[in-house]
Amino acid sequence: MTTTAETQVHKGAPEGEPLLAADDLYAGYLPGVDILNGCNLVLHPGELVGIIGPNGAGKSTLLKALFGLVPIRAGKVTLRGDEITNLRADKLVHRGVGFVPQTNNVFPSLTIEENMQMGIFQDAKRFGERFERIVDLFPTLGDRRKQRAGSLSGGERQMVAMARALMMDPKVLLLDEPSAGLSPVRQDETFIRTRKINKAGVSIVIVEQNARRALQICDRAYVLDQGANAYSGPGRELMNDPKVIELYLGTLATDVEAADAERKGQGPKHA
Repeated sequence: MTTTAETQVHKGAPEGEPLLAADDLYAGYLPGVDILNGCNLVLHPGELVGIIGPNGAGKSTLLKALFGLVPIRAGKVTLRGDEITNLRADKLVHRGVGFVPQTNNVFPSLTIEENMQMGIFQDAKRFGERFERIVDLFPTLGDRRKQRAGSLSGGERQMVAMARALMMDPKVLLLDEPSAGLSPVRQDETFIRTRKINKAGVSIVIVEQNARRALQICDRAYVLDQGANAYSGPGRELMNDPKVIELYLGTLATDVEAADAERKGQGPKHA
C-alpha cells in the first residue's frame, strides 16, 4: 500500500459521483496553524466510511471542517457536486447533513421528546411523522419520551444524540467518536446502531478511536496521520494490512481477541 494520498484517496470506492467529497483540505482552529494538511475524503451513497488514526491526527477536525465548525483555508467540500465549503452548520442541516459531536451532544434539562423537537426545529410541522420513524429505529425513545436526557446513561445519551440528528432526515450523518467513554457492551450497541442507521439509507462518516471495531463495520476507511491521508481502502483490508497494524493498530488485535474470549467465558488466551 502506498502512502501517497493522491493515489490512495479513491482506493476501493464505488464508481459514480460522490455524495460528499473533500478535496485537499487545509484547516485549523488558530490563524496560520493547520491541523488538516491536504486531507481528502469521498463518501458515496449508501456507504459507511470510517476515519481512524493516532491521537492528534486531525480526525475530529476533519468532521468539524466538513460541518462548517472549523474554517477551511484551502481546498473544497462538495455535496452532490455542489460546493459547500465553509457553509454554516444550519445551512448544512437544511441540505441534508447531520452531525453528532462526541461530547455535550444532548440538552440535559430537556426531555427526550424535547431533544427530538430541537432536532427538527427548522421544519417543526414534520415532528410527528419523523418522531414515528425514529421510534421505529429506537423503540426505547418512544417508551421514555418524557424522561429528561440528563438522567440517561452515556450510551442512552449517545442514542438520543444520534436520533436527534436523524430528525431532519439527513442523507449524510457525521459521527464523532460515538463509542468514546462507553463500556464494551455499550460500545457494541453503538456500532450495531450505526450500522442499522446506515442500512436504513443514511450514508455515514464515523471517526473512531476503537479502530479495529470501526474497520469491522465500515465499507471503506481512511487512516489519517498529521492531518493527511496515510492509507485508505476497504475496512477489512485495512484491518488486516501489516503496515496499518504495525503503525496504527499496535497490539489492539491481541487485546480484542482476549476481550472477546473473556466475554464468551473462555478466559483470556495466554501464550
